[in-house]
Amino acid sequence: MNITSETNSRAALFALALASFGIGTTEFVIMGLLPDVASDLSVSIPQAGLLVTGYALSVAFGSPFLAIATASMERRKMLLLLMGVFILGNLLCALAPNYGLLMAARIVTALCHGAFFGIGSVVAAALVAPHKKAQAIALMFSGLTLANVLGVPFGTALGEAVGWRNTFFAVVVIGLAAAAALYTWLPRGIAVEKVHLAQEVRALGGRQVILAMLISVLASASLFSTFTYIAPILETVTHISPHAVTAMLLLFGIGLTVGNYIGGRLGDWKLMPSVIGIFAMLILVLIVFTRTSAFVWPAAMTIFCWGALVFALVSPLQMRVVNEAAEAPNLASTVNQGAFNFGNATGAWAGGAALTYGLPYDELAWISMALAIAALMLCLYSYRLDGRLKMRMKIETASHCDFEKVKS
Repeated sequence: MNITSETNSRAALFALALASFGIGTTEFVIMGLLPDVASDLSVSIPQAGLLVTGYALSVAFGSPFLAIATASMERRKMLLLLMGVFILGNLLCALAPNYGLLMAARIVTALCHGAFFGIGSVVAAALVAPHKKAQAIALMFSGLTLANVLGVPFGTALGEAVGWRNTFFAVVVIGLAAAAALYTWLPRGIAVEKVHLAQEVRALGGRQVILAMLISVLASASLFSTFTYIAPILETVTHISPHAVTAMLLLFGIGLTVGNYIGGRLGDWKLMPSVIGIFAMLILVLIVFTRTSAFVWPAAMTIFCWGALVFALVSPLQMRVVNEAAEAPNLASTVNQGAFNFGNATGAWAGGAALTYGLPYDELAWISMALAIAALMLCLYSYRLDGRLKMRMKIETASHCDFEKVKS
């Protein structure tokens, strides 16, 4: 790759990262605003938490249909269209006069999410050399991590200062900037292989593809069963002020950024062993959080480690799906984003249900830990299947070589 093409690719990846920054901000900022939204719209905290569930379910089930409906559209036009949906949805969120219309606006906004990250991941990988694909995906997702470092804390602070609706107006501005960057820097005629839709759908039925998506579901459910309610946890268990919650969210976002950087490199090195190791460490951190959540500095350190580990999983898991569904990169990548968000919805619902039935805030992390253990078990099974396949291929290769020797 020459210097000019490398520079162009970096600009295009920056545009994708800026768009993912806006999408990540609108997805996660609702958690920091949850008490304010609940109070303003006269609903309970668990009911307000369903705004996370509704968004995630829209991503899970709406985005694949959107990707299918636009399968023949040129990738650049597709991504610009999705940003248009994003801008409209956030404008509706800012203007929604009641809970029902806010939920509808969140659902509209979410339609672009999975398709954008799914198609964007494939486009990002196509912009770089083969040995840098996971790093390119991680660079695009760096916008999502920066959303947690900058967008969510400052969006939360903005909402607390001048009202939560103004946070969504600010996200609209970010969306307009991202759309302009995509229009300017994303190349036309991106070399992404096109395949027949029926072929893509069949490729999704592979055992390893299904396992990878189930792992994505459980990874997200593990995070969101607790993190959806991080603001009330920090206020009622850790006993810190709403302003200090913003600082904790910033720390979590820094952890995500560190984890995203590490995860991209681990994904290009040894993908499944890295994922297995990350899940094992994540389980330990979640156990620790059940005890450290009552103390400010231990909670802060645990939250940082939690963020780093959970986001170190994202680009490797996305790459795993793309690798295992090589005949269906666009649809598989989009559906895996749906899998992540189905996990978001499941986790948010599970955490809300547990709170409704009396589980204290400081015990929510046990649910996250159980889901992480389930994900680890699937990882070990999937890795074992990889080993069996490699062994079978070695035996077949050896048998073929022996046969050729006998013939000669």
